Amino acid sequence: MLRLITVFLGVWFMWGQALAGTTTILALGDSLTAGYGLDPGQSMPDRLQAALQAKGLDVKIINAGVSGDIAAQGAARLDWALTEDVKAAIVELGSNDALRGLDPVQAEAAIREILQKLRDRKIPTLLLGMKAPPNLGADYVAKFDGIYPKLAAEFGVTLYPFYLEGVVAQPELNQADGIHPNVKGLAIIIAKILPDVESLVTKLP
Repeated sequence: MLRLITVFLGVWFMWGQALAGTTTILALGDSLTAGYGLDPGQSMPDRLQAALQAKGLDVKIINAGVSGDIAAQGAARLDWALTEDVKAAIVELGSNDALRGLDPVQAEAAIREILQKLRDRKIPTLLLGMKAPPNLGADYVAKFDGIYPKLAAEFGVTLYPFYLEGVVAQPELNQADGIHPNVKGLAIIIAKILPDVESLVTKLP
């Protein structure tokens, strides 16, 4: 019995040590993060986690994406998603604000609130930028697209300018709705944002 207890405690200790060494990243977003239309295990956080692990990084990415969320809804659930073990964050929000033609001021205020809370917690962040559909007019596009570089500079976070770069408006890289990337499209996105995420992780204390 004593031997069994000793073995159990040893395994428990090693498991705890391994868990302590894991870097937990929060991916806060909408359907583009949640993995809308993709098979289980194929979402952006899943694929990004696998890509980082393939590089030898011990990471776990929490998928905090909710389909249909506007930026304000993402901000409203940040406190719930931000567990004590989170060491870094990826923020992908705003696409639904633009698709619905909502005032860019709303998205800007919500993303600012998110970045402020993450800064208060000293959590390094990667901000994934979005762009408004051109049919909304030049004035709207300028105001919306300007949100991300403005906030990245204000909070000193890393900015990936456009999450859908290289994939948007490419039928073969998107699902039937023409909005959400398919497996091929997501592979391109992962390859493009991976250096920024890798840098985010390797710079952690």
